[in-house]
Amino acid sequence: MEYVYAALLLHKAGKPVDENGVSSVLKAAGVEVNEARVKALVAALEGINIDEAISKAAFAAAPAAAPAAAPAAGAPAAAEAKPKEEEKKKEEEEATGMEGLSALFG
Repeated sequence: MEYVYAALLLHKAGKPVDENGVSSVLKAAGVEVNEARVKALVAALEGINIDEAISKAAFAAAPAAAPAAAPAAGAPAAAEAKPKEEEKKKEEEEATGMEGLSALFG
């Protein structure tokens, strides 16, 4: 995850997200740099608009962070469980569109 953080830091600072930059940030943080991981990260980010990816990730996470509505008085608990499961499946389907970016966090 520190590799992704290094790339985000470089991007936020307006610096190019390249192998040298990511390696420098990691070394400055005291992280032992794995050059293969650095190359893979830089290659995965090539052609990606990082600002757009961040805004999409924030948008996808927003429904999950919203508090659930309180059940109506007298509503059975089992009836509440089914819609929540359907919402969760829908959110998971929406998240699959960002699989390429999520692979960077693994």
